[in-house]
Amino acid sequence: MCDGQNLEKAMSLTATPPGNDFLTKDELGRKEEVYPLDLYLCNDCFHIQLGHVVDPKILYQKNYTYVSATSSHFVNHLAKYAKDMTERFNLKAESLVVDIGSNDGSCLSFFKSNGMNVLGIDPAKEVVEIANQNNINTENHFFSLELAVELQKKYGNADFITSHNACAHIDNLIDIVQGVEYFLKKDGVFVLEVGYFVDVYENTWFDTIYHEHVDFHTVAPFEKLFSRVGMELIGVERIAPQGGSIRVMAQKKYGKYHRDNSVDLLIENEKKIGLNELQTIQNFENKINSVRSNLQKLLKKLKEGGKTIAGFGAPTKATTLMNHFGIDDKVLDFIVDENQLKQGLYTPLSHIPVLPATEIYNKRPDYVLILAWNFAEPIMKNHIKYARNIGDFIIPMPEPQIVKLD
Repeated sequence: MCDGQNLEKAMSLTATPPGNDFLTKDELGRKEEVYPLDLYLCNDCFHIQLGHVVDPKILYQKNYTYVSATSSHFVNHLAKYAKDMTERFNLKAESLVVDIGSNDGSCLSFFKSNGMNVLGIDPAKEVVEIANQNNINTENHFFSLELAVELQKKYGNADFITSHNACAHIDNLIDIVQGVEYFLKKDGVFVLEVGYFVDVYENTWFDTIYHEHVDFHTVAPFEKLFSRVGMELIGVERIAPQGGSIRVMAQKKYGKYHRDNSVDLLIENEKKIGLNELQTIQNFENKINSVRSNLQKLLKKLKEGGKTIAGFGAPTKATTLMNHFGIDDKVLDFIVDENQLKQGLYTPLSHIPVLPATEIYNKRPDYVLILAWNFAEPIMKNHIKYARNIGDFIIPMPEPQIVKLD
């Protein structure tokens, strides 16, 4: 974020394979590479980041199975986002809207339905194919300044550039914002949404720490990042997706929008919590270990009582949670997920089969551990019949609890 070298190691989690590296049945015997999950704090700008960066080609161009449209809850968020941004920044029909890390094009589809020109950029080949099949114009690339120069020649300058949960995945962020600054019109706006480390810290949502997330964002470092390329923050909002995120809004310096007080208020709160201090991050590890102990005791008690347990959701974060907490095929009989790309596969290292969600009704486990905890509410709502007729849900964090629904 600031190009500083004054980094200190703050905490370590169990080394894991890439969280999305699920295996087919034929691959179950192959070697699985694991990589460190160590967090470092920059003492110059207070940015929190991974110390080990896995080659993005391994993460995003091999077996990448995350698809935005799988979660109706997140798609509804994107629909509201498109409406709000169109009104707030007065976007018109024929405006060029660009999405960095556009995935299957779900976000852009809402801008396109209002007559806007849209362009997606994403490195994952499989989901880019899905986007283009759905008539969302998408380029299969990693975004960069070099690519922005090419795209500007091809499409002209963008009125609005957005990014959803992608800027936590990028090691060289300065190159990205340089590309954004080049690609934007003079009065254009860049809005990114990304997980907020304040929520991670306060709720012990440690499993958002995985190899795809090389950055763990707070507001303060964004000030230095944007100023390095001639841009400025104009506002930041706390929002709900991903268990707690921020919507960061920026423009070219001296643009037409005034900066509101949200930026300074959030930076002041980050200082109050102590996220500019190494000791705070080190103490976070103690909180994680307490949650691990409590969840292990709960699951052990249930298994010793002869109960069967399944998992719900196979998100990337589940690889971190399961490996750091020691949850394997001796604990979970199977996992269900709505994402068809993951069904029929096996989880990294633990090799637990991933099945369609309907299997909780066929196999009737006594308990379902919600691994996709950020979607716990809609999952329980959509499967109220399971809770009424078969068993109970378990939510692992911020404190393990059995949820009994009427």
